[in-house]
Amino acid sequence: MRAFLAIDLPEPVVSALMQVTMALPVGRPVPEDNLHLTLAFLDDQSEEQLEQLHYELHDLRMSPLELGFDGLGSFGSGAPKILFARIADNTALMDLHRQTRRAAHRAGIVLARERYKPHVTLARFGRGVHWRDADQLAEFINDHVSLTLPAFPVNTFSLFESQLHQDGALHQQLAEYEFAGQA
Repeated sequence: MRAFLAIDLPEPVVSALMQVTMALPVGRPVPEDNLHLTLAFLDDQSEEQLEQLHYELHDLRMSPLELGFDGLGSFGSGAPKILFARIADNTALMDLHRQTRRAAHRAGIVLARERYKPHVTLARFGRGVHWRDADQLAEFINDHVSLTLPAFPVNTFSLFESQLHQDGALHQQLAEYEFAGQA
């Protein structure tokens, strides 16, 4: 089962992000239902491993946190492949990310080693933005550099299944974990 851990976004944040994507001059916007903040991509895992992870995640002790955004950015060397809203630096979020990775490790899930860059994916550009569209995208990002998006409280995170289809991914929440406070 292809799975990931993520923070669901509240409606005011989703609405604000959709306003941004509707103004985007190029690319394929992420569907509204798929907007989320990934904590850890788990890739394909057995049901047994995900069940073990479920128990590990129940034992995490975290206090609620508040997240905000600090602009737009893109991933992809050369031609950008993804446009995202960047999450402002947040120590508590980085701690949550580390704790979820440790829980996955204890459940026997081996995760790719990569630097965590908290973001919400807004649009995809397939193999990359075509050179004719690159200036439009750069101008769009530049115009939105001081973009103000609402900050939001985080009291839970979730385990999701991701099913790939011809039209994109379909995400289904498998479990939700409430922050129980520090141990």
